[in-house]
Amino acid sequence: MTIYVYNRQIVLPGDLIATKDCNVLGSVYWEGNKAYATSIALIDIKDDKEVHVIPLAGSYKPKVGDIVIGYVSDVHITGWEIDIKAPYPAYLPLQEAVLKPVDITTIDLKSLLNIGDAILAKVIDFNTTREYPIALTIKEAKLGKIDSGLLIEIEAVKVPRVIGKKGSMVNLFKEELNCDVIVGQNGIIWIKCLNSEDETYVANLIKIIEQESHTTGLTERIRSMIRNYKKAKYES
Repeated sequence: MTIYVYNRQIVLPGDLIATKDCNVLGSVYWEGNKAYATSIALIDIKDDKEVHVIPLAGSYKPKVGDIVIGYVSDVHITGWEIDIKAPYPAYLPLQEAVLKPVDITTIDLKSLLNIGDAILAKVIDFNTTREYPIALTIKEAKLGKIDSGLLIEIEAVKVPRVIGKKGSMVNLFKEELNCDVIVGQNGIIWIKCLNSEDETYVANLIKIIEQESHTTGLTERIRSMIRNYKKAKYES
C-alpha cells in the first residue's frame, strides 16, 4: 500500500495519488493499479489508509434528490425550462409545480412563474436520453418561488465547504446573525436575513469560504469575523 501525496496537499490533473490497495475516493481515474487526479483537488487522508481527493473546480453533476436553485429561462405549454447551471437543461412540469390539477387551455403559465423568476427545487429524475435530462419538482415543503433575500453563485464543488461538517457553517450564520442560508447543490445560494446589510455581509463571507476552502480552521476564522462585525455594528 503506497500513498504518494500528503494530507491537505493540492494536486493537479494527472498527479499520482496512491496504489489500488489503498481506499481512494473522489476525483480520480485508474491506470493499472495506480490512481491519478482528474482535476485540481485537495487531499484529505483519513487514518493513513483512506484518501479523499476533493475537487476544487468543476461543474455541477446532478443527482436525484439534490436540492437546487435555478432561474426560469423559458415558458412552455406544459411547464418551464429552468437554468440550474448544469451541463444539461432542466424542466419543471406543471404537475410538479401545483398541488391541484390545472387546465392548461385556460391558464397562462407566466402568471405562475415567468422568465427570470428564481425557484428552490428538487431533482426528481435524471436521464440523458431525454430532451430535458433533469426533471424538477417544487411541490414539497419549503420548495417554490424565491421572492426575497439575496442569491449568489459559487463553484459547485465548494458547496460542502460552505455547508460545513454537519451543517456547521450554515448553522453559524443562523446562530450569530439569524440568517437563513440555503445552499443549492448546484452552487447557487439563497441568503435571507432580517436586513439587506447582513445579507451582503454573509455573501462576502461565503465568497471568502469559496476562495479559502482548502485551508484549515476556516470555521473559527469566519466566526471571529462575524463577531467583530456584530461588535462594530453595536458600537456604531
